[in-house]
Amino acid sequence: MGTLMVQGTTSDAGKSTLVAGLCRVLWRKGLSVVPFKPQNMALNSAVTADGGEIGRAQAVQAYACGLAPHIDMNPVLLKPNSDTGAQVIIHGKPLSNMEATVYHDYKQVAWNAVELSHQRLRAVYDYVIVEGAGSPAEINLRENDIANMGFAEREDCPVIIIADIDKGGVFAHLVGTLALLSESEQARVKGFVINRFRGDIALLQSGLDWLEEYTGKPVLGVLPYLHGFHLEAEDAVELQQPEYAEQALHVVVPVLPHISNHTDFDPLRLHPSVKLTYVGPDQPIPAADLIILPGSKSVRSDLEWLRKQDWDTQISKHLRYGGKVLGVCGGFQMLGHTIDDPHAIESEAGCSQGLALLAMDTCLKPEKHLSNQTGSFCLGAQEAVAVTGYEIHCGISTGEALSTPLIRFLDDTPEGAISSDGRIVGTYLHGLFESSAVVNQVLQWAGLKTIASFDYNKRKDLDLDRLADSIEEHLDMEAIHHLLQASFVRESDQ
Repeated sequence: MGTLMVQGTTSDAGKSTLVAGLCRVLWRKGLSVVPFKPQNMALNSAVTADGGEIGRAQAVQAYACGLAPHIDMNPVLLKPNSDTGAQVIIHGKPLSNMEATVYHDYKQVAWNAVELSHQRLRAVYDYVIVEGAGSPAEINLRENDIANMGFAEREDCPVIIIADIDKGGVFAHLVGTLALLSESEQARVKGFVINRFRGDIALLQSGLDWLEEYTGKPVLGVLPYLHGFHLEAEDAVELQQPEYAEQALHVVVPVLPHISNHTDFDPLRLHPSVKLTYVGPDQPIPAADLIILPGSKSVRSDLEWLRKQDWDTQISKHLRYGGKVLGVCGGFQMLGHTIDDPHAIESEAGCSQGLALLAMDTCLKPEKHLSNQTGSFCLGAQEAVAVTGYEIHCGISTGEALSTPLIRFLDDTPEGAISSDGRIVGTYLHGLFESSAVVNQVLQWAGLKTIASFDYNKRKDLDLDRLADSIEEHLDMEAIHHLLQASFVRESDQ
């Protein structure tokens, strides 16, 4: 019943990371803990066991404390499909597309979902670790706020604020954020955490002393920069490439304007036998062994962007020279002949010509398909291997290409497609690269002869434990426990 909220001075300050780390710390102590984010805006998402959709970051945080993802962990999810609008998902199910101004008024209704989910989690778990969104100092969004101080004030929970020193200006960020809060919100802030510090802590101490004296708030800890640390990103594309073998397979992925679930490719980006390059707008498209077209929240407009960026020409050239192409979800749909959106699901109603690399057509339907799946994966002449993943899509694809599936689910349902020449494949299944056996098949199919051993799930656990170790060493965990216990007592009295 104890609730503690982590807010940040900016996006990417470390909120998701700190919540995941605190969840792992408490879980390792045998405590009953659950993550919660009232409102998330992200194109990386996950499917829950009960068939709902939540932010990917909350699924990672759930994993950190040994739980399966649940819709109550993120009751409101916003998936941007334009600069001014987003699909609004309440308790795991899409409600509608809304412009920002419309949603701003709708937040009063969305609060009911937030409050209900928080109450249900409090009834089951001892501790709820809450993640804020963006910054609480966004004063233009204060009215009807349900993501930051609006939630903390209504639910009467303590707040700690985290700032990223690696980007510079950390003291200005913390002091400025605090100054823009109301008097009651300032009182709710119980301390600061400074994230991603490099260097000698003694050189920072005078600044920490000044910050505590000036604000009257304690610095609860300074977390060091963890080199080589990996945690699935909430939304931003991680462009940093770890070291890879000299003879690594070169994989190229376009960063679509509405790219979604790019965390699919983390197991490839971290693999020592893979050099993965994300290519953004107006960047040269390098030579590659494998081109992967990723998921998209707005497939037709992203397909138009690909053409403007000359990807269609480059993909044709890539195939002529013996390269391989793989499409995932929206990227899979792009490989077909047409993508029809008669109900204006993603944008204006209409039909777009695909890349015509697979003999199939796709029609977007109002009902979103959400499911976790298990099956067998077989590419080329290799033996089938087990695969697990999840589906998130509105499109229904039909055509001759689907008669040669890439995957068969446990109920024998065929999924995906393999071209007649075996050089182009596609699937709706996200998360398939988390299987080492699937990755090995894909790399071998794409032309790699020697494949280093790599277990992504083991790496994920090691990094979560590494994060938890760092938090226990560098944060005042006694103060954190005191805040949780104080919150527990206060909620018990209500």
